[in-house]
Amino acid sequence: MDSTPKKKISVLIITLNEEVHMYELLKDLEFADEVIVVDSYSTDNTKQISESFSNVKFIEHPFENYTSQRNFAIDQAKNEWILFIDADERLTPELKAEIIETIERDDDYSAYLFYRKFFFKQSILQYSGWQTDRIFRLFKKDKARYTYKRLVHEKLDVDGKIGTFKHKLIHFSYADYNSYKIKMIAYGKLKAKEKMMIGFKPTLIHYYAHPIYNFLYQYLVRLGILDGTKGIIICYLNALSVTARYKELKRLYRENQ
Repeated sequence: MDSTPKKKISVLIITLNEEVHMYELLKDLEFADEVIVVDSYSTDNTKQISESFSNVKFIEHPFENYTSQRNFAIDQAKNEWILFIDADERLTPELKAEIIETIERDDDYSAYLFYRKFFFKQSILQYSGWQTDRIFRLFKKDKARYTYKRLVHEKLDVDGKIGTFKHKLIHFSYADYNSYKIKMIAYGKLKAKEKMMIGFKPTLIHYYAHPIYNFLYQYLVRLGILDGTKGIIICYLNALSVTARYKELKRLYRENQ
């Protein structure tokens, strides 16, 4: 199959200090007519690397939350089909071919879910809750929008039929302990704002029992135990995100009083 689709596609990426990923990601997006990088003022070489690719449009835009940033990126796209990809994700040749085949077919589907392979450093994490991970990545611009009910782990509202891709997206989310810990705490704090928006008031059970439940659920029910030490680390950091959520929520309510 020709690696350049006859139908044009816009690839959208939101970034902050992603120089470690940008070259490997962008060199694999030559099939896209338009690649838009929406950056929240990186201080590394993200901008320079991005602008070295002729099909990339680099835009700096203040970061408020993931939903706002993604919807802003959608508004910049000029094509009907949008592929959203994170800097730490990669397309396999098989997945790229499936994307091109799908937009060429132009059936009556509005959006597609992708399953992902989660990489812990350079090895696949088989369990720990990631075995069924899937996410919207390909959709028609006029048929989908991220809902403002969520500020993190964004939810795409889709008008129309939803399909699922056969081939998986590679997700290099865990590079090292400290970076993943920072990410999980940041997610927790955004989740706190999300909860405050709906007036959620946590109890002592939420503060103390929810993180423990989260760890045990991911480690035992979602089989993190089968991932060995990697499973313990991932399940612990996911539980830490829950702890950070309630600490931040407590701080926000105090600040509002």
